[in-house]
Amino acid sequence: MTKVRVKSDEPFEKALRRFKKKCNKEGIMQRLKEMKHYEKPSERRRRKLAKAIARNTPRDE
Repeated sequence: MTKVRVKSDEPFEKALRRFKKKCNKEGIMQRLKEMKHYEKPSERRRRKLAKAIARNTPRDE
């Protein structure tokens, strides 16, 4: 379970943003989307390949 402690002088929006980042990092939303509908094995392979390509492509900064 993901938890975020709100500091006494911290605005709620900032704590909510931290919570969303933490959920995204842990992959909670991705798992929910995967469980929501069936994904064909070919679609799963295509998505994983696209993710791998994006991860290994050098970024221009």
